[in-house]
Amino acid sequence: MENTSVVTSFILTAYKEMEDLKYFYFTVFFLLYLLTLCLNILIIGVIYSEKSLHEPMYIFVCNLAVNEMYGSTSLIPSILGRLISSSQEISLGLCLAQIYCLHTYGIVEFSVLAIMSYDRYIAICHPLHYRIMMSSEKISFLIAFSWIYPFSAFGMCFILTAKLTFCSRYIPKVYCMNFALVKLSCFDTSVHNIIGLIATVLFVLPPLLMILFSYAQILRICLLISRESRIKALRTCTPHLLAVLNYSIGGLFEIIQNRFNMSYLPSTSRMFMSVYFLVFPPLLNPAIYGLSVQSVRVRVLKLLPVWM
Repeated sequence: MENTSVVTSFILTAYKEMEDLKYFYFTVFFLLYLLTLCLNILIIGVIYSEKSLHEPMYIFVCNLAVNEMYGSTSLIPSILGRLISSSQEISLGLCLAQIYCLHTYGIVEFSVLAIMSYDRYIAICHPLHYRIMMSSEKISFLIAFSWIYPFSAFGMCFILTAKLTFCSRYIPKVYCMNFALVKLSCFDTSVHNIIGLIATVLFVLPPLLMILFSYAQILRICLLISRESRIKALRTCTPHLLAVLNYSIGGLFEIIQNRFNMSYLPSTSRMFMSVYFLVFPPLLNPAIYGLSVQSVRVRVLKLLPVWM
């Protein structure tokens, strides 16, 4: 067993498997990060500059875009730096900071998606009361809650992890995650695992129930209205459903990676599964809303020649 006073840094062993193609990976991640920033800034810029888009749904899309940039910036610059330096080591402080940022990104993402599903539910099921039920005060509360709750709630789990001492240095990923770090502790972490499981349920279940309830009600209404109205309602929900599906696939990949031994898979497959929920939702969600929502797409196409 290593001396606990020595273990103040960790080795991210997944970088060793990237060594032979590190310049290829660097180029891919750099381009993905650049494209992610550009697409999300474009969506925010279009919504901010067009007063006709100052509606609750688009305000929530802006919050989603801000969170996408937050999540990507918490991960990709770190990956790029280690690929350039060929260093697989990360200090305990940076590892903890990355854990906090990446987990809060994930919780905020799910919270905003749940709020967006609630907005679609009100718009389709209670259209005459939409302005009253989605007042500016309520929008402000929902946005504040979607950010404050994840940062404060995960903070309690984070403090437990930060107080641990560690006897092993090897994390089989390209970034730090809470579950992977807790497993390296010198002491029994049964309590931490139970608390982590309870916290995961509390972070995931309420937003998931909100999304399921909202779409169950939307489906019920769609069965009662005319075909034309049904198509219009489903069209307004399609971008959000794609965003939820995109993020859920990434979350499922991460759970599988953490809970099961995936060493039998090729390193490229494990890399893809590991970074999916941190790379592809931030990249694809602005494209989904930019291409699927006509009012946004028209203004993007109108502004592109000016910006170019």
